[in-house]
Formats: sequence, structure tokens, C-alpha cells
Amino acid sequence: MLAFPNVKINLGLYITEKRADNYHNLLTCFYPAPLNDILEIVPAARFEFVQTGLEIPGNQEDNLVVKAYSLLQKEFDLPPVRIQLHKLVPMGAGLGGGSSDAAFTLSTLNTQFQLGLKEAQLEEYAAKLGSDCAFFIRNRPVVAKGRGELMENCEVDLKGTHLFMVCPGLHVSTADAYGGTKPSPYTGDFEGVLKDKSKWRNELHNQFEDTIFPKHPTLASIKEQLYALGAWYAAMSGSGSTVFGLFEKEVTTHSFSYTTFQKGL
Repeated sequence: MLAFPNVKINLGLYITEKRADNYHNLLTCFYPAPLNDILEIVPAARFEFVQTGLEIPGNQEDNLVVKAYSLLQKEFDLPPVRIQLHKLVPMGAGLGGGSSDAAFTLSTLNTQFQLGLKEAQLEEYAAKLGSDCAFFIRNRPVVAKGRGELMENCEVDLKGTHLFMVCPGLHVSTADAYGGTKPSPYTGDFEGVLKDKSKWRNELHNQFEDTIFPKHPTLASIKEQLYALGAWYAAMSGSGSTVFGLFEKEVTTHSFSYTTFQKGL
């Protein structure tokens, strides 16, 4: 069975509180975007995980796809399968590619073996694998809170918009992302801002930019270049390092030397 795990972009991201468990509570809008990996799961005599495409560092047993299979295998005594993940989405890009791969593994296994798990149940399993994994089960625009697992559907609609993503290949560590950030309650009308796109440029902000851009000025420059190209909104996604712009029309010329993706939403 084939699946095509997609990515997400963050529309605004605020760090609202540091928790007792050393995680942080966030406020953001997750929006699905059509840049995909390829996932294939087929019956096999023994479990096998094959990864092609962009190389994923680390041990196989640490891969979220393998962890997702193991999670359901223990619960439902699943038979062995061969999983092939062809990686096209850059790692460490703030696009949630690994989380999406894990979530799509859960949903594909649920369909393939007729486990009967409802969306809410799949979200519970996904949340055990990572903070934003549950989003990719729902896979529609949401306002997310907590670690990203507390979600409410929202009415943001970017159909007809051109999404231009610039992936410079910089690795932004979690420590760099959170270092120097000052969590504070969000006191504005977040959903009200989301409903009025004319406010996004000035009022919809990714708080991680405050600490990451001074350390990686290339990212700030990319954002400025996207506005110069005509984006009506530009921001870093997640903790980076992808910076994206939203355009009314397709971008036909640009001078970026980094990996870029352009998709119609």
C-alpha cells in the first residue's frame, strides 16, 4: 500500500509557557502543504525497513516510521511488513517531514490491516511519537496549543495561493531554537488575525525568528528576498530552517542558490 506523507507550514508561532517537564507550550496554526515523501508498506516474511532518497542520519530503530510500526505491532500483534520510505523532504527543515512519515505509517497500517481505529484514536497514538505527529492524522488547518498536540480546526483557506519554500540546508538545533526565547502568554486575538490575511505581515509572527535570525542571518535575508519578490506573507516554518513565502502568482524567476520548492495550495 502506497502513501504520500505531506509537510506542514506554521502560520505564526508563539512560545507561551515553559512547562515543568521542560517542554514548552506553543500557539501556532499548522497548515498542510503538498510536498511529499513516498511510503510503501507491503506484507513480508520478516520486518524490514528500507530508506532511499535523502539520507536520514541515525540508527534505524530510532526512525519514527519504525517506532510507529512497533507501537501498533505491540498493540495489535501485526504481521511482519516491509516498509520503504523514499525521502524527498529535507530533514531539520521545520516542515514536520519525519512526524508526517510516522503519522502516515499509523494511518496506512490502520487501513491495511483493518484495525478500525478512529481519527481521535490515531491521534492519541501519534502524540506518543512526537509533538506534531497528531496533526498529520487530521491533516487539515488547525490552531495548535500545548506541545502541538491540542488542536482545534480553523477556517484558514489558502487555495489558489502559491507557496514558495527555500531550504538552505542549515541545521538549527533545538537548543538554538529555544535558547534566549522568553515564553509569555499570547494576549492578542490569534484566530482573529488568521481570519484577516491583510494583518499577517505585521501581526502574524514566528517567535523563533527572534533568536534564530541573529545567529543565522542568511535566513533573515531569505525572508527579505521573498518579500522583494512579491510575497504577501513570508516567515520561517517551525524552528527552521525553511523560510517560505505566499504569493498570488507563480514565481518565475529568482536568484536563490538553495534548494527551493514551489507548490500551488
